[in-house]
Amino acid sequence: MFRKFLMSAFAALFLLGLTACGDPSKEDILSKARDVKTRAELESKLGKPSNISKLGPIEQWSYKASNGEVIFIITGDTVALQATGSGSASR
Repeated sequence: MFRKFLMSAFAALFLLGLTACGDPSKEDILSKARDVKTRAELESKLGKPSNISKLGPIEQWSYKASNGEVIFIITGDTVALQATGSGSASR
């Protein structure tokens, strides 16, 4: 009986650990990036982006999320816009 309980508890903890290792949700990313104004602040809060696209002085930083992606537009050193996508999170 105790062994069965112990195995069930271990399995539950293992599954909980696996879900904690995945990508954060779009909501989590946006919450962490709230009030961010500069490139340095954004990277400090969220880490390196999953993808960076550049067009002249404009950069698009994309962060993979468990339910899509979050995109930040950076002009110069200023975070100018953020958007979310519901498509596939893989790139």
